[in-house]
Amino acid sequence: MHLVIGSGPIGSTIATLLAERGERVRIVTRSGSGPEHQLIERTAADASDARRLTELAQDAEVVYNCANPKYTEWAEKWLPMNNAMIAAAKSAGAVYAITGNLYGYGPQPGGLMTESTPLGATGRKGRIRNRMWQDALDSGVRTIEARASDYLGAGSVGIFSSVLLPAIAKGRTAFGPADMDAPHTFTYTGDMARTLVELARDDRAWGRAWHVPSAPAISIRELAARYCALTGQPQLKVRSMPRFVMRTAGLVVPMAREMAEMDYQFYAPFVLDSSVTERTFGLTATPLEVALRETAASAEATAARTM
Repeated sequence: MHLVIGSGPIGSTIATLLAERGERVRIVTRSGSGPEHQLIERTAADASDARRLTELAQDAEVVYNCANPKYTEWAEKWLPMNNAMIAAAKSAGAVYAITGNLYGYGPQPGGLMTESTPLGATGRKGRIRNRMWQDALDSGVRTIEARASDYLGAGSVGIFSSVLLPAIAKGRTAFGPADMDAPHTFTYTGDMARTLVELARDDRAWGRAWHVPSAPAISIRELAARYCALTGQPQLKVRSMPRFVMRTAGLVVPMAREMAEMDYQFYAPFVLDSSVTERTFGLTATPLEVALRETAASAEATAARTM
């Protein structure tokens, strides 16, 4: 049995992958939501409730951390949630598999990140992610973290879904808080899910962080062009928003402030190297076109439901 905390794109995909392999899954969210399958048990619980998670994890082989608090709530929610999941995994003797990102590295000269890149984050969110990882390692629990860049795929949230898709839908120019021509890595949510599942069951992965196989870096401008070409839509015009705009907005808008803290990812090259994971475990990245088609299908389905 596997305990999956969170039913977003990654948690739901992990639960479905495992269930389709004939393995039992208990998926936990505050509302009790999740994919429907005869081998998936959906349970409502607070991810920061260590006692309840420990009860739910008693027969689990792996505890998957696929939760994602709101950006504005990271400081108050992430560490209690992480500690509760660690406690649950430790009680069950389970592997603790963390859905990670690249925040912990902080800005890097040249923008290239490997698993050997020092965890030099100076921003608040990067320091929180590093504390989570260190707490997991210090706990004695068998743990792994899979780190990915910005997501593409059904239901994913990122600069593509928040900036490009709305502009495409309205036939307007996209103004983004980014250098639209800087190389940037995008990770398919399905690849994150598959990587977590494979690494959690392989003892070679335990005690280390690994980069999720991702398609070659591409500029936001080129990504928009590829998406429009695949979907047969007019080419999108993209414009770079001056960096001071989001920082100024952050003086009064909490979400803008949180985004401005991480803007170094978008105003310079931001490239993930996943070659070590690929060589070690034989995993490969899904072609970019597949991720874009899935993103398009999800966007069309969402638009149809709101009409």
